[in-house]
Amino acid sequence: MILGVGSEDEIPLADRPREAQKTTTPAQNPLKSGTASERRALEARIAKMPAGLAAPAKKEIAARLVSTAEHSTLNWRGQYDAIEDLGDGNGYTAGIIGFCSGTNDMLQLVEAYTAEHPGNGLAPYLPALREVDGTDSHEGLDPGFADAWVAEAGKPAFRAAQDAARDRIYFDPAVRLAKMDGLGTLGQFIYYDAMLLHGPGLEPDGFYGIRQASMEKARTAAEGGAERRYLNAFLDESRSAMRARTGPGTRDTSRIDTAQRVFLRNGNMALAAPLEWRMYGEWFRIPATPDVTGRPPGSP
Repeated sequence: MILGVGSEDEIPLADRPREAQKTTTPAQNPLKSGTASERRALEARIAKMPAGLAAPAKKEIAARLVSTAEHSTLNWRGQYDAIEDLGDGNGYTAGIIGFCSGTNDMLQLVEAYTAEHPGNGLAPYLPALREVDGTDSHEGLDPGFADAWVAEAGKPAFRAAQDAARDRIYFDPAVRLAKMDGLGTLGQFIYYDAMLLHGPGLEPDGFYGIRQASMEKARTAAEGGAERRYLNAFLDESRSAMRARTGPGTRDTSRIDTAQRVFLRNGNMALAAPLEWRMYGEWFRIPATPDVTGRPPGSP
């Protein structure tokens, strides 16, 4: 998570969001609702849909877009060893998507990694990670946790574990749910980025709460609604949740205002490259044929 000051005057009046409405019906995760047979039928239906954001070239685009928001660089593969406390109340933020010691996903990552690789350099910190979960505390983590993270990130197994946790907690559920809602590749990315940013929570400012509030204002494509109208409503709710979290003017909303909203306004529903966007005032570009070989952008 990166804090900053949003640029309100750059947003057309028609695109400026209303304050998020509090929903009266508790949000649900449709992927976990219903009977076991109903869930299997839903997953089977989703599996038959086009790959969308899960296609390798599109997933690479998604990774680069997220990296500009989380790390201000297109080179997401260079961020496995990143770790710092951003002062946002989430404790340590680390790795390719900003796993946080205070938001449970870092704990899930280290637990899964340790189950596969006992005795790794982060395993001794599991008791402390469990204690600080839900807080910004470093108790039991300092002074050695950050160095242990950097050292572990040099190992292919831990890098693979970060990829797997990203997909399991965020990417796969977001893409599946977006497909269920009838959304194309851009909509799938918007869901994924919101899942990363707000967390997969059912509360009003969690992903599922934001989705429900959006559905109360506009029908999804699967419900027969206009996809662009629904996505604008979703971005409104997501943006309002961002601004409310730390107060007006204190959280930068570039990832919506000068990236996702621009793609949507341009009608790029397939999230097709070339793409140009601005993040925190800096311009980024993905060429028409993004490389998916693992080389950093711009490398020979």
